[in-house]
Amino acid sequence: MKKLSSIGIKNGIVVCLMGAITACKSNITTVGDVDANKFEKTIQSNQIQLLDVRTDKEYSEGHIASAKNIDVLQDNFAEKAVATLNKKKTIAVYCRSGKRSAKACEILKAKGFKTINLLGGFLDWQARGKAVEK
Repeated sequence: MKKLSSIGIKNGIVVCLMGAITACKSNITTVGDVDANKFEKTIQSNQIQLLDVRTDKEYSEGHIASAKNIDVLQDNFAEKAVATLNKKKTIAVYCRSGKRSAKACEILKAKGFKTINLLGGFLDWQARGKAVEK
């Protein structure tokens, strides 16, 4: 019985360590979802790349200054992102409402990028009176 108890404890420790390692790895590749105010402060850093994942048409109608545009709905989104973006810098991602940017963040994380997602997207950005470039 003591042997079984000892094995159970050892297995429990291994499982806990594996969970901690996994949690640390996931924190390395994502910063998370932030509101427009925090997003605005974050993108002022020169260590941040700004990415608009809407269509070309949406981007041309208005976007956040200095944003690169790569449409997440295009089949070659991941390839374009890897070719265009610097993995050493965090990517601040936005779309119209936040859904496509969340998808883009997942794709980018799988490619080894750190990401920040704008909650509420460009609609919320505009609603809060944040600067827009056309």
